[in-house]
Amino acid sequence: MSDQKSTGEHPGDAPFGNPELDVETRIDDLVARLTLDEKIDCLSTNPSVPRLGIRASGHMEGLHGLAIGEPGDWGRGRPVPTTTFPQAIGLAETWDPEIVRQAAAVEAYEARYIFQSSRHRRGGIVIRAPNADLGRDPRWGRTEECYGEDAYLAGCMATAFVRGLQGDHPRYWKAAALLKHFLANSNENGRERSSSDFDEQLLHEYYAAPFRTAIEAGGARAYMAAYNAYNGIPCATHPVLKELTVREWGQDGIICTDGGAFKMLVNEHRFYPDLERAAAAAIAAGITQFLDDYRQSVRNALDRGLLRERDIELAIRKNFRVMIRLGLLDPPELVPYASIGQEPIEPWNGEAPRALCREVTQKSIVLLKNAGALLPLDRRRLASIAVIGPLADGVLPDWYSGSPPYTVSPLEGIRAALGRSALVRHSTGDDLEQAARVAGDCEVALVCAGNHPTGGAGWAEVTRPSYGKEAVDRESLELEDEELVKRVHAANPRTVLVLISSFPYAIEWSQRMLPAIVHLTHSSQELGNALSDVLFGDHNPAGRLVETWPRSIGQLPPMLDYDIRRGRTYQYFDAEPLYPFGFGLAYTSFVYSNLCCGVCPPGSDSLLEIEVDVTNAGPRAGEEVVQLYVARPRSALPRPRKRLIGFRRVPIAPGEKKTVRLHAGISELRHWDASLGRFSLEPGEIEIQVGASSADIRQRETLVLGAASAQWTGQPC
Repeated sequence: MSDQKSTGEHPGDAPFGNPELDVETRIDDLVARLTLDEKIDCLSTNPSVPRLGIRASGHMEGLHGLAIGEPGDWGRGRPVPTTTFPQAIGLAETWDPEIVRQAAAVEAYEARYIFQSSRHRRGGIVIRAPNADLGRDPRWGRTEECYGEDAYLAGCMATAFVRGLQGDHPRYWKAAALLKHFLANSNENGRERSSSDFDEQLLHEYYAAPFRTAIEAGGARAYMAAYNAYNGIPCATHPVLKELTVREWGQDGIICTDGGAFKMLVNEHRFYPDLERAAAAAIAAGITQFLDDYRQSVRNALDRGLLRERDIELAIRKNFRVMIRLGLLDPPELVPYASIGQEPIEPWNGEAPRALCREVTQKSIVLLKNAGALLPLDRRRLASIAVIGPLADGVLPDWYSGSPPYTVSPLEGIRAALGRSALVRHSTGDDLEQAARVAGDCEVALVCAGNHPTGGAGWAEVTRPSYGKEAVDRESLELEDEELVKRVHAANPRTVLVLISSFPYAIEWSQRMLPAIVHLTHSSQELGNALSDVLFGDHNPAGRLVETWPRSIGQLPPMLDYDIRRGRTYQYFDAEPLYPFGFGLAYTSFVYSNLCCGVCPPGSDSLLEIEVDVTNAGPRAGEEVVQLYVARPRSALPRPRKRLIGFRRVPIAPGEKKTVRLHAGISELRHWDASLGRFSLEPGEIEIQVGASSADIRQRETLVLGAASAQWTGQPC
């Protein structure tokens, strides 16, 4: 956002600038001072009022670091470097909400710095993140932006990211989290006119659930409506905006359209005959900000009596609630974040965010195969290594990346880790014969391959069928560079595939033939260092997958079928996957024992308490991601095979046995009862499952639930 100069009074001179008054009284005073044109202007994504001395905040992208750079030109030709973490799907693969919260806190600090620093004074502190949509299909081009296929996990990660952005001050936010994209937005092809169709149960239990958690538990008070329709009604004007998010969840802040979505109501969805009716319908539905050229349409709607000035006033009140929580109408001395920007060293150049980025990236790495314990490589005995492939010597940004202050490629990270102790050879893999020769001359070969996160082309274009991004869904799950992998493996059986990708790949040949496979996502500035830490054993990998990886595209239902009960996600997937949800290996092994289940205290607000002993039976310290699932094998209702209701990432020393405690509210056991219009608790047996993935359950126990309470059939823990 460019600087805006006041031409009138200071906020502190008027009641709306008085922090001693309650928020609604302040907003009453502010709205009463606005002209009609100013009110209409405040429906934009930046409700600044220069005449009254109000410098509000516009939006910034920030899915995995503040985006004020390339390749999306979010810096408008003037990029500013910012700490860049792994893609959002990689953040989720940490299975560590606390470290995700820390990453978001770094992003919020840098956003404040750029917004307030005299050196920059740009950008904004309303951050379009996290993306709470669900990755129900690996063909979705924006899979990289989400936290996976599971509503519970996505809700936990979205909540952590919101809390990191907004901070823990009781009155003020460091930045405001703006969730994307409500609702059920997980196809790119035709999104401007498609409809995501499903029943009320899936609305409440699946598609809306991560948003609800981020709003109710995380405190988010801003979100973006999706391009698509839901059951035939465009999301930007759907009654569910008010009926569900405002009235039931208490969302009292910004609700904005997506870019260009306002005009799509007429031009693509063809739901309204003209823009005036579309504008009136959007505001009536709950939209408070437009990412479109909307002003003339709103004025015309007023002139035609389709819209009242009072309707606009009610909408913009919600925008100002967010600005007040950001402290933008208060004296700076009261706002704990107002001093950010005065530091002599720009924050992204400090050691702390760099160290955190390396740790986050380490934690995101998933070990998919390690036959014969090829990994970790012993740098003391390794004489030579080949680093091959199109992704070996670079770190690729995605559309919503910023411009990092530096990057470390796989090749650079490996060279730094080995120093002069081993020969490191490199090949791009463009020449298959040359790549095979390089691989054959070395003790170990690494092939770094995957997708190009921007598709290697312009807007809405990709260069390979397996590539996807915003506006383009994937046509294939096959890894085009698997031919390179085959040639390298033929020349060197000790070949490791380093799969750097934004989404699952059907790498069945590689899984069957290669000794080792490592997966990580794009864009982290510390990618090469973190990868090397895992390859050489300085970090024991414990990342876990957050989607079911199919063996082939033929295992998937039609792309636009939003009824996940017809074979989607680990809850309903009928075939044998390549890798199940929650899967990931380590350089050690863990043994589970002594599962104990309890409910305390009995009643509707009780907690399900789980204890299980986990022993590190291997020679290395490591982390286990203990996953808690619930199943209803005897339910009379259509239920998932199992459902995640808890997890914990736990460090355990070699030989150590640690008692891991998990808990979940009884509310997690409820289902949506459409006949009652609310969640209810189905009595009967439930099976508690604890294990290392959705397909690797190590311990089971049975609970019996009453209608309003829960009783355990055995002894309490």
